[in-house]
Amino acid sequence: MNTTTPQQVTPTQRQKDRFITGWAVAGLLALLPIVVLCWIVVLSGERGSRCLEYGEQCSTIPGYALYDAFWLALFAGLAALVWPRARWTYARLWAVFVQWAAQLTLGAMILSGA
Repeated sequence: MNTTTPQQVTPTQRQKDRFITGWAVAGLLALLPIVVLCWIVVLSGERGSRCLEYGEQCSTIPGYALYDAFWLALFAGLAALVWPRARWTYARLWAVFVQWAAQLTLGAMILSGA
């Protein structure tokens, strides 16, 4: 008997749901640390401290864009958690994708322009 023959292993629905839920929870737990660490990095630099102290060289990114990305990441993560697990697995997967895209975009916006 040859045991090295590759066999197709397909994950069960429960395994898919756990995978999606795990990424949604990880994203929600990482959202605030990402924001706080990005602001610490920005404010510890010369440009960030000049903006904070003198109001010079501040961001050209509008404040509502940062808030929108934060709330989008939060709501997409919560939607992925409360969505019914038995149906629409791909909708939950897209919600997690939107969540991570929004929070990584938020971190990039903070680091690049704030």
